[in-house]
Amino acid sequence: MKVLIFGASGFIGFPAAQALIRAGHTVYGQTRSQAKATRLQAEEIIPIVCDPESDAWHYLVPTLDAVIEALGGASTKAIVAASVREAVASTTQSFRPSHAPKLTYIYTSGCWVHGDSRTEVVTDTTPINKPVELVAWRPEQEQFVVNHPALNGIVVRPVMLYGRSGSIFASVFQQAHEGGKVTWPGTPGGKFSLIHADDLADLYVRLAEKAAIAGGKIFDAGNDVLEDVDAFLKKLSEVAGLGGKYEYRKPTNIFEVAVSATVLAKPYLGRALLGWQPKKIGLTDGLETYYKAYVASVAESRSG
Repeated sequence: MKVLIFGASGFIGFPAAQALIRAGHTVYGQTRSQAKATRLQAEEIIPIVCDPESDAWHYLVPTLDAVIEALGGASTKAIVAASVREAVASTTQSFRPSHAPKLTYIYTSGCWVHGDSRTEVVTDTTPINKPVELVAWRPEQEQFVVNHPALNGIVVRPVMLYGRSGSIFASVFQQAHEGGKVTWPGTPGGKFSLIHADDLADLYVRLAEKAAIAGGKIFDAGNDVLEDVDAFLKKLSEVAGLGGKYEYRKPTNIFEVAVSATVLAKPYLGRALLGWQPKKIGLTDGLETYYKAYVASVAESRSG
């Protein structure tokens, strides 16, 4: 297959691109940075240096099998998501052969659309009623994708990511490593729904390869087991040499409100339809390894 990834140098897009390359596919990676383009090229990913809203990638559309939108996580706004999606659709209609199958378009959303609840378990097919404020615009975009008349639309909702350079946990790792303390927004008793970046990448490969059966569906992406926030914070403090001490703080912005949310996600659709199964050790059980990986990534970026 030939796959174009928007946001190919990001925490979601880069592992997905690497996984698709390992699976034998040709991958084009959109990035805004020439320096990151060099990193992509070193991984045998063909870099496309441009803004995603430009037309620099349009020439690829006639021969593509799939497009993965992995732009910016929760910070990407509705106007950008819609602009990129509709640019892909209009370019497909203008330049793609009329006899070709619909172009597969995989949109990256997130499980915060399920909202914050410490009592209600949610799955891939749970109706969305009260999303977290930060991502309140995403459910509408999800529906545009899965019901799009010109695209074979698929939605992925990753839960909180961990592994590699830290992802969403990079800030608390930095605080422990450089600030000598561990704090987290919210209150005691919360749970994490988690997925390692590599396991999520495997799901993207399966979705692209099995798009014929995945089209028109929404897939939550998370581990089988929920993790205790208090246990994570205590172990992080111990691993960082801080004696197991930690504390909670009041969220100061809508991002911290989202981070403090509990989403009791129990995904099933990826497992049932695609045979997908996360394999990485959990965040808390593997915390010493993940924390050291973060520290090493910081040292590497500063030396380079």
